[in-house]
Amino acid sequence: LQSLTRYNKTTDWQKKLTPEQYVVTRERGTEVPFSGIYLNHSEVGMYHCVCCEAPLFSSEAKYDSGTGWPAFKEAHGTWERDESHASIIRRPDNSLGSAGTEVLCKNCDSHLGHVFDDGPDPTGQRFCINSVALAFKPKPPPS
Repeated sequence: LQSLTRYNKTTDWQKKLTPEQYVVTRERGTEVPFSGIYLNHSEVGMYHCVCCEAPLFSSEAKYDSGTGWPAFKEAHGTWERDESHASIIRRPDNSLGSAGTEVLCKNCDSHLGHVFDDGPDPTGQRFCINSVALAFKPKPPPS
């Protein structure tokens, strides 16, 4: 299939994604904690949007938060908390029972997870991201 955007029909997304990927990314679902394939993943490379392949998070920003989902200190393309060049957007979200911040792919509006202000220095942020919303591409070996 070709690259899809936020403007594609539901049936296009259902053809491209697994049922679990569809529920999480298109219907704002959440995968079961401690079940994601990237939770304990430590290979060097880049995590991309599973829907449109936009680069989202570098493995260098990944850390173990102990919460059950992959966690990142910052989005790829961020410079001192300026996310204007990153492939993510933030949106207020009250679906968790309290005020929170949803993280979406800027290119295709895919729901990725949430961001919290209890992360490590220097950013103090914890991007809590669903593994099924991600596709990993390893860093190519030096030539």
